[in-house]
Amino acid sequence: MRLENFYQASKQAKDNQGSLDYGIEAIAADKELATHIQQVLIWLNFLDPPADGQFGRISSDALVEFQVAISAIRPEVAEEKGFLGLATAKALIESKPSDIPEPKIDYSLNNLAARLIKYMLEMNYRVSVGNKKYNIVYVEGMNADGTQNSDAPNEFNDRRIVIEIPDADFRPVIRGNWEGTTEPGSSFTNNPMGGRAKEYGAARIAFGQYKAWAVGIHYGGGSDPHEALVQKTPISVYRDKNKDMMRTGDFLDTGVFDINQHWGFDYPRTNIKGASAGCLVGRTRDGHREFMAIIKQDIRYQKNKDYLFHTTVIPGDEFLAKYPAK
Repeated sequence: MRLENFYQASKQAKDNQGSLDYGIEAIAADKELATHIQQVLIWLNFLDPPADGQFGRISSDALVEFQVAISAIRPEVAEEKGFLGLATAKALIESKPSDIPEPKIDYSLNNLAARLIKYMLEMNYRVSVGNKKYNIVYVEGMNADGTQNSDAPNEFNDRRIVIEIPDADFRPVIRGNWEGTTEPGSSFTNNPMGGRAKEYGAARIAFGQYKAWAVGIHYGGGSDPHEALVQKTPISVYRDKNKDMMRTGDFLDTGVFDINQHWGFDYPRTNIKGASAGCLVGRTRDGHREFMAIIKQDIRYQKNKDYLFHTTVIPGDEFLAKYPAK
């Protein structure tokens, strides 16, 4: 059955002084209902695609997360936490993404982590809240202390940052902050790789948020394969056909281009060399290993080894104009 059918049946049971409540096993036993609930949770940004009708731990956790969030404006849903009842069915049917209350976050420290999360929510990006739910953020043209730099081309002058918002106090905290680059170096800008880069120019990722990366192996040229976040779904990039190492006026291209998140071979901070043809790169091997070790602790990855990580890419000048360093 669909959610509307469940709601009507549940309402009829209540009118007859009874109740119709489905636990997780009952939801899973009805593939049509399970699929419909998943579709709604995906639309409301509580669950990742696909809606496959397999209502297991990941889907049930997403349902509970929805119930906790929507209880702020529909308190009756809190009484049904962990199962599907009349109030939850009604909330799923009627809710829109804009109805979901913003996550409870304590910004009082006004540190770099807090300011980045503020900026992300202002931009309507998804923010993950809770223990071991990590937010991956790249900030272009920013130093480790949150001050702006010149963002000179062909340098590792961007930041790769991992932020957690723990349940204990809901205060954003930086779990990792490493040198990196969001842009291709001069080597692959002046001598683009094959495929679309050869025809249209090197790729420079468009600012924004993408859910596109899974844990895998970055092979690159094949001489130094290593664990990395590997692109699985489309993202948007600007094609630097005129080789000026800027996005302005460049062609916007969307697709799967092997834009991975890997290491930069310990190259000097002032020379990207061949470390990036448009990937999101942490400069050092050790720093990259730390990055991977942290994000692999994410509870969503622990439940699903094919989990796709959100990653947000931010222009440092715009961010710092709105939320300057203390």
